[in-house]
Amino acid sequence: MKITVIAVGKLKERFWESACAEYLKRLRAYAAVEIRELPDIDPHRVGGDLQARERESASILQAIDSLPAKTHTVLLSIDGTTRTSEQIAARLEELRLEGVSDFAFIIGGSYGVDTSVAARADETLSFGAITLPHNLARVVLFEQLYRAFKILRREPYHK
Repeated sequence: MKITVIAVGKLKERFWESACAEYLKRLRAYAAVEIRELPDIDPHRVGGDLQARERESASILQAIDSLPAKTHTVLLSIDGTTRTSEQIAARLEELRLEGVSDFAFIIGGSYGVDTSVAARADETLSFGAITLPHNLARVVLFEQLYRAFKILRREPYHK
């Protein structure tokens, strides 16, 4: 299984890097994982928040276009489907049994994403009604994917 994470912005603080590195180390025992960090756009340089979102969304669409044709794309969005850890695991298994082996998870920038990105995603996933900093969303994504594999293999970790 291959997982690509398309994320707007870089991890700047050491604690985000450390948290992501720990879960990536664990996750890579179960899947090949690639991180594609796209530049975040300064709205002051491009004429405002809307223009920044449009440019970041264009970069996301380009990244999606470069993926294998049958990649299942999941946009992380506050408006997405909320799933428990067990449901995330079950959804991954369901897709795997349908022949899906490539997944992409998309984390937009501070200004969100255009509707064009949502339209291109195969589904949306929400970690709840709260707003998460994008760096924290990345940590939560890695942890939940790791947890999903542990659940599917009935290995200790998930409680």
